[in-house]
Amino acid sequence: MRTSHGVAFALSAGFRLATAAPVCGGNNNGTADVLYVTTYPVGEGAGKLLTLQLAGSKLQVVGESDTCGPYPSWLTQDGDVLYCVNEAWGGDHGDLYSLKINSNYTFTKLSEHETVGGPVSTIIYGNDGRGLAVADYAGGGIDTFNIEDPAALELIKSVVYPAPDDGLPDPQNSARPHEAILDPTGEFLVFPDLGADQIRVLKVNKETLEYEEKPSYTDFERGTGPRHGAFFTSGDKTFFYLVGELANVLQGFTVTYNDDDSLTFERFHNSNTHGDDEPLPEGTAAAELWIAPESNFLTLSSRFESSLEFTVANGTTVPSDPLVTFSIDPETGALTHVQSAPAGGINPRHFSFNSDGTRVASALQSDGRVVVFERDPATGKIGKAIAEGDVEGSPNFATFKQ
Repeated sequence: MRTSHGVAFALSAGFRLATAAPVCGGNNNGTADVLYVTTYPVGEGAGKLLTLQLAGSKLQVVGESDTCGPYPSWLTQDGDVLYCVNEAWGGDHGDLYSLKINSNYTFTKLSEHETVGGPVSTIIYGNDGRGLAVADYAGGGIDTFNIEDPAALELIKSVVYPAPDDGLPDPQNSARPHEAILDPTGEFLVFPDLGADQIRVLKVNKETLEYEEKPSYTDFERGTGPRHGAFFTSGDKTFFYLVGELANVLQGFTVTYNDDDSLTFERFHNSNTHGDDEPLPEGTAAAELWIAPESNFLTLSSRFESSLEFTVANGTTVPSDPLVTFSIDPETGALTHVQSAPAGGINPRHFSFNSDGTRVASALQSDGRVVVFERDPATGKIGKAIAEGDVEGSPNFATFKQ
C-alpha cells in the first residue's frame, strides 16, 4: 500500500494527530540528513530541484536537476517516486511531474501532465494512495489525477472557479486555492482559497477518486486570504487551524462531520500570527503552517517581519523572520504561545519537520539559504541551527527525504 506523503496519523499522549506536514525520514536510517529543495529562478536562469546533504555543520548540494521545469515548487514523495509541480509563471498552464528517485541523487522523469495555471500544492488521497489533488493558485482551480501508475499520470478532472465579483484588486480578483489538504478520515479534500476567502470542501470517493463539491466555509472577513492549514484530532474531536496571509491571522475551528457528507467549521480562535492582537510590521505575510509529527504543537512561519536575528555560519548576524510555535489543548483545541524562534533569515516560505520531530528545515526564499535546526519534541521548542547552506536561486520548499 502506498503511504501518503503529506499526511500522517499518529498516537501520542492520548490524542491522535492528523497533520498535512510532509512525512519525512527519521534519524535511524540517515534520511534526516538529506533534503529535497526547490528554488525559484533569480535573473535569467531557471529554478532547480536540489538534493542537499548534511556534512558537519554545512548543507552541501549533492544533486541538481531541471526535471521539474523552470519554476519548481511543492514536492510530495511517495516511496521512490517524487511528485513535483512547475508553477510556470506567466504561462497559461502549469505542470505536474512524476520522478523516479535514483540512488545517486539524480531523478528520472516518469511522466508529466499539464495542470491549471500556477500549481502550488499537492496531496495524495484515495484507496492505496492512487489519487493526487493539486491546488492551482494562479489559475484559480484544482486538478485531480490518478497516479496508480506513476509512469502514466491520468487526469481525472480540472476545475476553474469563478472570480469573486466584488471588485477587489489582485490577488483577490480571482479564486486562489493555495493548498490541497486531506482530512483525517481521508474522505474530504479541503482547499484554503486565498482569493475568494473560502475553505473549499470536496467529498471524495476513495475508490473511484471522483469527488462531489460540498458547501464551502465562507465566514471570513474579506481580505483574510486563507493560505495554509492543518487538521488535528483528539478522541472524537477534530480541529482545523489556518493562517490567513493577507490579514496575518491564525484561526482555529472545530470541525463537525454531518450526516449529509458535508463539513461544518465553527471558529473558536482568531488572533494575529503571534497569538495576540499586537500590530505586526508593515509588509508581514503569513506563509506556512504545520503540526509536528506525533505531537500537539503547531508551528507557522511569518515573512518579512525582520523581528529577530540569526547568526550565520561565518559569524555575521542577519535579520530573521520567526517560526512561531503554539501548543494545542487536546480537550478544547485552545492555542498557547510557546516560542517565537528565528527562521534563519528572511522569507521562510516553507519549512518542514523530519519524521520524529527532532529537526526543522527552513527555506529562506529571500536570502537564498536553507537552515536545519534541532527541535525538542517534548516541548515543541526549536533550538540551535545544526547545519546551513546557501543555494543558487530562491529556495521555496525544503523537505526531508523519506
